[in-house]
Amino acid sequence: MEILITNDDGIYAEGIGALATAMKKVGNVTVVAPDTQRSAVGHAITITDPLRVTTAKRNGQFFGYAASGTPADCVKLGIKALMKKRPDLVVSGVNLGGNQAYNILYSGTVSGATEGALLGIPSIAVSLDTFKNPDFGPAAAFAARLAGTLKKRKLPAGTLLNVNVPNLPTSRLKGVRVTNQSRTCFNDWFDKRTDPHGNTYYWMTGDYKPKDPDAASDLNALNAGYVSVTPIQFDLTDYKFITELQNWELKL
Repeated sequence: MEILITNDDGIYAEGIGALATAMKKVGNVTVVAPDTQRSAVGHAITITDPLRVTTAKRNGQFFGYAASGTPADCVKLGIKALMKKRPDLVVSGVNLGGNQAYNILYSGTVSGATEGALLGIPSIAVSLDTFKNPDFGPAAAFAARLAGTLKKRKLPAGTLLNVNVPNLPTSRLKGVRVTNQSRTCFNDWFDKRTDPHGNTYYWMTGDYKPKDPDAASDLNALNAGYVSVTPIQFDLTDYKFITELQNWELKL
């Protein structure tokens, strides 16, 4: 199995190191990841600047390719320019911080996997639901087991798996739930500040402490101590509304 790994935290992040180690037990691993932090870039791609690629080392050994672009750029580069064989699987992560609910629209981690799915390759996004004292081991190990499952099972075309793991030891994880995307969002606001030159600027901040009445949501699974696995797709068409919209009799 040929596996392409990317992330949005950057190629030297702890999470991608743990993921690459775990995935090497499943297949041949190629890492192509951003050369620095690219969180919350969504599915951006680079079209007005060249993409520069350098080799990255960990512990003095070759680890992968560091690219100047986004996670989606990295997946494109890996598949179309850097890998000798087309990958059988794309895995993005392990992200520092959860990517559930409407956060997935902003997530570079999820977009890395989405790009894989767009290119017809089974893909997984993996995130650890914490920003403090992370232990990436259980999330990476689960991702490797899921990759093994995908050797036997087939994802529908255009569908990827969004995985979120509580920051708990494996012994304290309750299990795995197949979930749907929560319809909650980040509560953000802007701090208005003044720089040393007297110019006004704004810094976005906020919190994420929502409640979701849907027991089957990714958010509630995580809060209950379960690994959340949500099948998501990139077709954003509202099919239920098409007929009603046609009845509007829109005209030029």
